[in-house]
Amino acid sequence: MKTQANLDMTRVDRLGQALARRLNEHATELPHDISERLRVARMQALEQRKREPVKLTAPQLVMAGGPNISPSDEGLNLWSRLASALPLIVLMIGLASIHVFQNEHRTNEIASLDAELLTDDLPPDAYTDPGFLIFLKSNPLQAKVAD
Repeated sequence: MKTQANLDMTRVDRLGQALARRLNEHATELPHDISERLRVARMQALEQRKREPVKLTAPQLVMAGGPNISPSDEGLNLWSRLASALPLIVLMIGLASIHVFQNEHRTNEIASLDAELLTDDLPPDAYTDPGFLIFLKSNPLQAKVAD
C-alpha cells in the first residue's frame, strides 16, 4: 500500500530525473565551467537523496522541567504567585480610579448645572412648563434679545 508521502516522493524523483535529462541534453551548449558546477550540484543532490530519511514517530509528552520533577511541583513560590496576581491588582486599581473619576466628573457637571439654574432670572419651574418650551422654540430671536 502506497502512502501519500511515497507518492509525493516518486513524483519528486520523476521530476528530478526529467530535469537531469534536460540538463544533460543541453550540457553541450553550456560552457564547460557551468556544466561542471551543474554536475557537482547534481552529485551533491544525489548524495543527500540517498541518505535514509528520518522517520517521524508519534509525538511524546515531555515535562518541561525534565523527568525528575514531580507533577505536583509547579515551581510557584510566594513571589511568583504575587507576580502573577500583579496584573489583576493593577487592573482593579485602574478600574476603581476610572470609576471615581467618572463619578466626580458627573457630580461637578450636575453641580454647575444646578448653580446656573439657581442663579438664572427664571424660576426652575419655568423650564418644566411646556408652554415655555414652545415659546422658546417659536421665538428664538426675541428670547436672545431679552437676554
